[in-house]
Amino acid sequence: MAAMTPTPAPEGGASPAASSATAPTAGSDPTAATDPTAATDPTAATDPTAGTAAGPAPAGRTGQPDRQRDRQEPAPRAPRRLRARPRVWRGAVLALAGAYFLLPLLASFVFTVHVPGQGISFEAYTQLLGAEGFTESLLLSLGLAAATIAASLLLAVPALVAVRIGSPRLRPVVEVMCMMPLVVPPIALVTGITTVLRWGPEHLSRTPLYQTFLAVQNPDFPLVLVLAYTVLALPFVYRSLDAGLRAVDVPTLVEAARSCGASWPYVVLRVILPNLRAALAGAAFLTLALVLGEFTIASLLGFQPFAVWIVSISGAHARMSVAVSVLSLLITWLLLLLLSRAGTAPATVAPGSSRNSRTSRIPRTFRKES
Repeated sequence: MAAMTPTPAPEGGASPAASSATAPTAGSDPTAATDPTAATDPTAATDPTAGTAAGPAPAGRTGQPDRQRDRQEPAPRAPRRLRARPRVWRGAVLALAGAYFLLPLLASFVFTVHVPGQGISFEAYTQLLGAEGFTESLLLSLGLAAATIAASLLLAVPALVAVRIGSPRLRPVVEVMCMMPLVVPPIALVTGITTVLRWGPEHLSRTPLYQTFLAVQNPDFPLVLVLAYTVLALPFVYRSLDAGLRAVDVPTLVEAARSCGASWPYVVLRVILPNLRAALAGAAFLTLALVLGEFTIASLLGFQPFAVWIVSISGAHARMSVAVSVLSLLITWLLLLLLSRAGTAPATVAPGSSRNSRTSRIPRTFRKES
C-alpha cells in the first residue's frame, strides 16, 4: 500500500478539522463548494430538494413554489345560487288578475238573475233569444268579422312575405304604413268615410260607380264597414304576422322548396302558411275581438251590428242588455278559444324525420331523395 502523505496545514493556523468541513464529500453536489450563493441563500439549508437525483436547482432559484403568485391568484368562486322566486307572489298576482276580470262579470250575472222582491229569475236570458234584432245583429257581426279577417290576411300576408323575401329594406316603410291607423282616431276616420259616401252619389250618378256606392252601403251586409274594420285591424294583423315571419327562416324554406320544383302558389300555401299557423290565429283572434266590440263607426254610419243593438235596447230593457253583454263575452271567449286551439295544433311530421330539422317543414313531395 502507498504511504499516505500528510495534508499541509492551511495558512492562518486553521485546524485540519476545519479544512475537512469545507471539503466536498462523496455523493454530494460537486458545485456546492464553488456556488457563490450557497453561503448567502438562507433557504439553501432548508431546501428538501437539494442534492437529490433530480439534479441541482438552477442558480438564483430555491426550487420551492412561489408563494406570492399563489397569493395573487384568487381562488375560484363558487357559482351563485339563484334565489328562487316565491310562489306566493305568483299566486297573489294571478288571484288579483282573476278578480279584476271575473268580479265584474260575476256582478253582471248576479244583476241579471236577481230580481228584488222575486228572488232568482232567468227571465232575462229566456227572453233574449226571442228579442227583436238579436239574431240578425249577431249574425251580421260574425259575418263582418269573417270578412274582415279574410280581407286583412289577404292584404297583409302577401305583402309581408314579399318584403321578407325580396325587399327587406322596405320593412320600415311597410311598418309605418300599417301603424298609421293607430294614430288616426275612429271619429276622424268615420268623418272621412261619410264625406266620401255623400260625394260619390252626387258626382258619379251617371257612371257605373254609382251602383258601387250603393252596394257598399247595403244594410243587410255593409261592405263599407268591412273596409273600415280592415283599416282598424291592420296594425294588429301586421304585428302578429311580423312576429311569426321573424321566428321562421322564410328565405331558406322558399329556396329549398323552389329548388325542389315547387311553384310560388304552392310555396306560399303549403310551405309558408303552415309555419305561420300561430301568427295567423293571433291575427284572426285580435280582428274578431275588434269587430265584435266596435261601436263608433257602425253607429255613426247608421248600421246596427251586435254592439250597436246592445246599446239600443239598454234603455228599455236594462237586465236584458246586461244579459246580452254577458252572453256576448262568453261567445267571444269561445270563438277565441277555438281560434287559439286551431293555431296551436301540432304540425304533421313525416315518419322518420326530425321535428327540429329545418327540412321537416318542407312538404314531403318536394324533398330530394338523399
